[in-house]
Amino acid sequence: MRHKYETSGIVLARVHTGEATTLVTLLTSDLGVVQARAQSVRKEGAKLAAGLVTLAESRVILVHGKEGWRLTGVVLEENWFMRLPSVATQEMVRRVFGLLLRLVPGEAQDSELFPIVRSFLESLTTVPESLHDAIEILTVLRFLAALGLDTGELPGGGGVLTEEQFATILADRKVYVDRINTGIAASGL
Repeated sequence: MRHKYETSGIVLARVHTGEATTLVTLLTSDLGVVQARAQSVRKEGAKLAAGLVTLAESRVILVHGKEGWRLTGVVLEENWFMRLPSVATQEMVRRVFGLLLRLVPGEAQDSELFPIVRSFLESLTTVPESLHDAIEILTVLRFLAALGLDTGELPGGGGVLTEEQFATILADRKVYVDRINTGIAASGL
């Protein structure tokens, strides 16, 4: 019998692979980035469907077999997509997640990324939209630092930031964007 792993996960991306099967890319709190098959999720009335929409944070049960990971259970905890304030914010999330998936191709066991993404989504729903650009910059810097692609000091030391600190990031935007570009170049993308 195969071992079941229960963990929290955020759906970063989905790709339909069959008539009713979907390949789901999850960022989990314990296993890092995982790609798992969700069978029959596209059928009408599928039990797993609600917890596997893009940007859903769910409690998931995963089983690892010879063909990779398979999702066997999902309980929706938070639908972040529904909480995002605007289309521009949704586009920002797509951009940040796209970069993350490019920086971490395939599966990677990095438990540092989950709290960064969770903090990113939470900030986008609580901080005024005028400061969202600073949130994006900080999140990407945190990704690069977690992956060893940036060694500079993080604004706020990596903790929770105030609106004044976000404003400071925007004031020094060019310096931070240059650091991000250097880190991305170091990754080989």
